[in-house]
Amino acid sequence: MELGTAAHKRFAFGTWVRIDNLDNGKRTEVRINDRGPFVRRRIIDLSRAAARDIDMLGPGTAKVRLTVIAAPRNQRSLQRWRVQVASFRDPALAAALATKLEGRDRVVQLRELDGWTRVTVSTLDGLEPEVRKLKDELRKAYPHAVLFSTENPHP
Repeated sequence: MELGTAAHKRFAFGTWVRIDNLDNGKRTEVRINDRGPFVRRRIIDLSRAAARDIDMLGPGTAKVRLTVIAAPRNQRSLQRWRVQVASFRDPALAAALATKLEGRDRVVQLRELDGWTRVTVSTLDGLEPEVRKLKDELRKAYPHAVLFSTENPHP
């Protein structure tokens, strides 16, 4: 409870995740070491230490963004996939779209490259068949969405 750990239903044990509290801008990093949460509409359970880091102890819940920052060693060899939905010169526009795209089984990331903020989305596991389905779904609203491999991160 006093280490930066968390429970997630599908992330592999040993996955490192950055947690951004969208209410106050604070962030922490945790390692997945348990299964859960088993409460409807919650996506992650944080240890007491992690909850304290993002000022979530009092309220007990918060709107958060999850970003996978490192996969466990035994999964690094798997090729992961993402969908780039859009790129913006204005980071505020990118952040607004990222918030709009957040979903229960999605990982949304903002990546800055060459003065552009790119909005990318993936499934929790990042494996190709599921991400291809996600791309097809996203193309209905964002026709220029493109699929790319994280091994070649410049779509």
